[in-house]
Amino acid sequence: MNRPEHEPNIDAPGPDITGLQDTLGHQFNNPQLLIQALTHASASKDRLKSNERMEFLGDRVLGLVIAELLLENFPDEDEGKIGYRFSALARRDSLVRVAEGIGLAEHISSAKGDDGANRRINPSILADCCEAVIAALYLDAGLLAARDFIISNWRVLMDETPAPPKDSKTTLQEWAQGQGLALPDYRETGRDGPAHAPRFTIEVTVGAKKPVSGQGPSKQAAEQAAAEAMLEVIGISE
Repeated sequence: MNRPEHEPNIDAPGPDITGLQDTLGHQFNNPQLLIQALTHASASKDRLKSNERMEFLGDRVLGLVIAELLLENFPDEDEGKIGYRFSALARRDSLVRVAEGIGLAEHISSAKGDDGANRRINPSILADCCEAVIAALYLDAGLLAARDFIISNWRVLMDETPAPPKDSKTTLQEWAQGQGLALPDYRETGRDGPAHAPRFTIEVTVGAKKPVSGQGPSKQAAEQAAAEAMLEVIGISE
């Protein structure tokens, strides 16, 4: 099925993408797609010309390919186990690892924050740009090009964990349910750092256990850290 031609338009010429195209294993018919995928909203006068919309598409393409990859490689696992694997592979940490592995940060167009720090070192920005690059590959050459990139970079992550992984929040929730307790309660107790790189503190309470806290660059990451700390208190290893 033919897709409408995508014509990105950014405010200024982007970085040299020759080396990145070699790393991606794809020479773009429309290099502007890749340039837009590398353009953070802070570097564009018009947010519609940044990579934000491409992140949305890239996330969906990544999810489709990972789901297909998991079903092909684990034909004997049920939906629950496949779901654990999917969550681990599609989460931000995995995107950041891939972005770092291909040296994506040096190609990102991003303005500096109020404190003079370059936003492109922010894990969220790295993850978002990685999703946008996947979208650029899809828009330029279709699903096969995006699939080749995803499989070549995510297969090694998949092979690292023979057993279906569970994140800390899931493990803690299952423990609480097994004990007949209410679900763990997470509460934000602090937030600091610059606007482009905040640091959240989340406190978790479960049953009669003393509350413990965790920190992270997002609420989700801080909740995971808090759940991991609580699991250590309980004496459960993931």
